[in-house]
Amino acid sequence: MADLPQFVATSTLLEPRPEEGSKDRTMVLNMGPQHPSTHGVLRLVIEIDGETVLKVVPDIGYLHTGIEKTCEAKFYQQVVPMTDRIDYLSPMTNNLCYCLAVEKLLQIEIPERAQWIRVLLNELTRLNSHLVWLGTHAMDIGALTVFLYCFREREEILRIFEAVSGQRMMTSYFRVGGLALEPPLDLFDRIQKFIRIMPEKIDEYQNLLTGNPIWMGRLKGVGHLSAEDAIALGVTGPPLRASGVDWDLRRDMPYSSYEKFQFKVPVSNDCDVWARYIVRIEEMRESVKICQQALDGMPEGAIKADAPKVVLPDREKMKSQMEALIYHFKIVTEGFTVPAGQVYQAVESPRGEMGYYVVSDGTAKPYRVHMRNPSFATLQALQKMCEGRLLADVVAVIGSIDIVLGEIDR
Repeated sequence: MADLPQFVATSTLLEPRPEEGSKDRTMVLNMGPQHPSTHGVLRLVIEIDGETVLKVVPDIGYLHTGIEKTCEAKFYQQVVPMTDRIDYLSPMTNNLCYCLAVEKLLQIEIPERAQWIRVLLNELTRLNSHLVWLGTHAMDIGALTVFLYCFREREEILRIFEAVSGQRMMTSYFRVGGLALEPPLDLFDRIQKFIRIMPEKIDEYQNLLTGNPIWMGRLKGVGHLSAEDAIALGVTGPPLRASGVDWDLRRDMPYSSYEKFQFKVPVSNDCDVWARYIVRIEEMRESVKICQQALDGMPEGAIKADAPKVVLPDREKMKSQMEALIYHFKIVTEGFTVPAGQVYQAVESPRGEMGYYVVSDGTAKPYRVHMRNPSFATLQALQKMCEGRLLADVVAVIGSIDIVLGEIDR
């Protein structure tokens, strides 16, 4: 913000002082931090000439929680609930990324059944996140009906999450070494019932929006971001693929058995808000296909790794085996030690590349946990996408990049 013109604050406006000898006057406006179109506690300082945007400067930090620092004071297993709060629309993706990083340091192998359940729940998480994005993005532009439809389907996903973990949003279901609990007996039937109807629901969203002339007018040609600029600014996920870059970590750097699933990576060369809309809609269709493959090929077996000093023993064993009871007591009260080292693990979250950098000093608590979150990087591109556009287009652009302030501020 140092390079913005100096301004004098008034009750409703930040008015810039014109340079000496200049006849032109630009205006500096605040959008946020409490504004219905900013998708979180975000402040944008916008310099405009008439209704044309000259500069957009994000002012972040209003939602800072200090989660990364807090992780250093927790046992490794206690960090899992902290990761839920980073991107609160895709908590299981955060759980997975962190668990994979710690499992790399421990060099333990996760049972195949646990890996497939992780994939299944992560794709449901992607659907959940994209439904929130589509509903709020459409509502920002004036299409209220789509918001109600999207949250209708999201409600069923949250009920599935509640059935499997006991929580609708902050699930904390994944564990270092596998899963917290065996899934309920009827879980797969519930998921099958949901994904059977989901394709026609996606058709319903598209029938309401894709051919709508108002929707097309507000999205097409707006918020252009070239592939070169996207790469230079660190943009990942749907915004990157909507700029013509064919890159998806699930396919290109597979983890948790994603290499065993067949799916397409939607890509568009239009580079605008419309392209980001189309890419995410197609991603929802592909997530449904991945969920179906996971249900059809779900392996039998254990859901936890054979690592008694890391993974909590089954409760039934604790009742009859003294060794299991001792391990349970020691893991809960003292944690488990992780060999000294450092690792970076990345996964494809609904918003792009989510990475966890974990450093161990050989104790039961991490020396450092750093999150590489896609929203933080993508927000940098806002200036490039809004420059020269109308002020009204800023709302459409913000919705198209699908940011979550929890992972920007941390």
